[in-house]
Amino acid sequence: MKKVLVTGAGGFIGFHLSRKLLANGYDVVGMDSLNEYYDPNLKYDRLQALGISKNNISYNQKAVGSSSFAFYQLSLEDTDKVAEVFKNELFDCVVNLAAQAGVRYSLINPHAYVESNIIGFLNILEGCRHNQTCHLIYASSSSVYGLNTKMPFSVNDNVDHPISLYAASKKANELMAHTYSYLYAVPTTGLRFFTVYGPWGRPDMALFMFTKNILEGKPIDVFNNGNMLRDFTYVDDIVESISRLIPKIPQPDKNFSGHEPNPSTSPAPYRIYNIGNNSPVNLMGFIHEIENVLDKKAVLNFMPLQPGDVPETYADVTSLFDTIDFKPQTEVKDGIRNFVEWYLDYYKI
Repeated sequence: MKKVLVTGAGGFIGFHLSRKLLANGYDVVGMDSLNEYYDPNLKYDRLQALGISKNNISYNQKAVGSSSFAFYQLSLEDTDKVAEVFKNELFDCVVNLAAQAGVRYSLINPHAYVESNIIGFLNILEGCRHNQTCHLIYASSSSVYGLNTKMPFSVNDNVDHPISLYAASKKANELMAHTYSYLYAVPTTGLRFFTVYGPWGRPDMALFMFTKNILEGKPIDVFNNGNMLRDFTYVDDIVESISRLIPKIPQPDKNFSGHEPNPSTSPAPYRIYNIGNNSPVNLMGFIHEIENVLDKKAVLNFMPLQPGDVPETYADVTSLFDTIDFKPQTEVKDGIRNFVEWYLDYYKI
C-alpha cells in the first residue's frame, strides 16, 4: 500500500486526506478537474499547500509534483485519460472522493451527477479492475438513507428510498462497486459520510455560508424552521478513519446469507461503513456555537424543509469502530472554532 490515488485532491476532504497520507509516508497521486462548481481559487490554494503551484498545472498532461505528491488535472469522465493514468501509475490503493456534490444543486443540474458520479465512477472501477488495484475506497453519503426514520442510521438497514438524485447516484456507486467486487474480485469499501465540516471547507456548505453571512451582517437561511438534526463530523476524524481503513482490505463474509442479506457485507470482498460523529446536533445549537465564536448574532431567515433534504441524520458507527478501533470524536464547538480561525486567517479578516 505504498502508492495511493486520491481523486478530488483539490477538494475539501481530498486535500486533508492527501496531507494526512503524505505525513504517514505514502506516495500520493492526486486527481481533480478543478471545475467551477465553487471558487476554483480555493482549490488552487489547497494544492499550493500540498506543493503544487497553479502555474505548473497543465490540463490533461503528465502529472506535476514531487516524488511523494504528484497531480493530474483531469475529469473522471475522460475515459481514455483515466485509463492511461491507471496503466502508467499502477496504484496500490484508490480513494475516490471526486464527485458532483450537493443535494440542492442536483435539483437544477441533474446531468452533472450522472456524468461525474456514475460515468466517472465507472471509469474508476474499470481502472481498478484492469490494473489489479489492491483496494478501492470510495465516498458514499448519509443521503442514501433517504426516507429511513429508524435512528441511528445503520449500514445493516435497507436504503432503497433516496429522495435526491445526488443520493441516488451515491446508492448507485455502492451497487456498482458490489458488482465489480463480485464479478472481478475488486476489493471495495464504501464510506457514508455524515455532514463533514472543518477548515478549508466548501463555500456551499452550511458552516461556510453561515460564517460568511454572519460576519457580513447578511441573513442566513435556516431550513425546516431550524428543526433539523445533523450528525456533524469533523474532517480530521474523516481522514483518520480513511487512513486506518486503507490497509483493511475487505474479505468475503463467510456468514453472508442470501435469505437474509446484510446490505453492508457480501460473499464478495465488499464493505460499507458509516463515518459520523454518532452525536446529532440541533441546527439552532450549531448556529449558536458559530455566534459564540464570532461574538456576533446571526440574522435568521426561517424557511421550510427543502426538497431532497431530510430532517435528521444520526450515524451508527459500530462496525467502523470494530474494524479500525476508532470513531469520530471531535466536539462541534471545537470543530467550529477551528474552522472560524482558519476562515479569518484565510480571508485576512
